[in-house]
Amino acid sequence: MKTSFDEKGKIFTEVVKKRPVNVHIQTSKHLIRGKFHVRLNERIKDELDRSDTFVALTDAGIYDLKGGLIYRCGFLTVNRLDIVWLFQDDDLENDGEDS
Repeated sequence: MKTSFDEKGKIFTEVVKKRPVNVHIQTSKHLIRGKFHVRLNERIKDELDRSDTFVALTDAGIYDLKGGLIYRCGFLTVNRLDIVWLFQDDDLENDGEDS
């Protein structure tokens, strides 16, 4: 990330533009549904491959393993090491039925 300073020492950083992607994330104890933010012109996998410890979600719902809603929140971070699998909601099929 590029950082610059003005003559008074104020720090300016480059704005990173991202697009929200609706996802399901499975952990060992919960299912999480929310918006995962991906840099423009990159894939979800590229975000997951970064060295940050946590991934950020917005408009998230946390569900128990039976599908019951436990909590809703506007912002949530998930430790990458806790992610078992993740998929984009647009990838959902129509219950296996052919269209």
